[in-house]
Amino acid sequence: MAVLDIVTPKSVHAAVLRSPAKRVRAFDGALHKLLDDMVLTMREANGAGLAAPQIGLDQRISVIEWPEDPDNPEETLRRYEVINPEIIKAKGAEEGQEGCLSLPGLAADVVRATYVLVQYQDRHGKEVRLKTYNWLARIFQHEIDHLHGVLMTDRAETLYRVVENEEGEVELIPIERAIA
Repeated sequence: MAVLDIVTPKSVHAAVLRSPAKRVRAFDGALHKLLDDMVLTMREANGAGLAAPQIGLDQRISVIEWPEDPDNPEETLRRYEVINPEIIKAKGAEEGQEGCLSLPGLAADVVRATYVLVQYQDRHGKEVRLKTYNWLARIFQHEIDHLHGVLMTDRAETLYRVVENEEGEVELIPIERAIA
């Protein structure tokens, strides 16, 4: 397994972040290796999700890890390998703060559905339907947005620069204040 480079807007391959990804047709060993590499890359970057465009590939693939019991985040993480996803149904709306591995140093307040029904294929091509709620629903929406060339900044109500203060604590500074 290998840790892959994460694409940022300043990367050579930045255009892939703004382009719709292509449908995956081959469910083979190369895909399995890619999924494993993506999970390792996501973990090394301390992310909850990673989409293929974020590593420079225009494929409809993302990986997500989230606690099976969000009330006990130290418990077992559930891994989702999401290929060719579609949101079938979405309900509710709630603003929440997001970060993005491709946009280091930024955070955004984004309104997302609180429930989404997602249909996708697993690493073997098997169809999966999954009901997601709250933060898991948010993560799925964020990663699926990447597959459509949409970044959290496109949906942001407010953008923040993430900075560490003199005491080593993380602060969020609204972009307007950070620029002024």
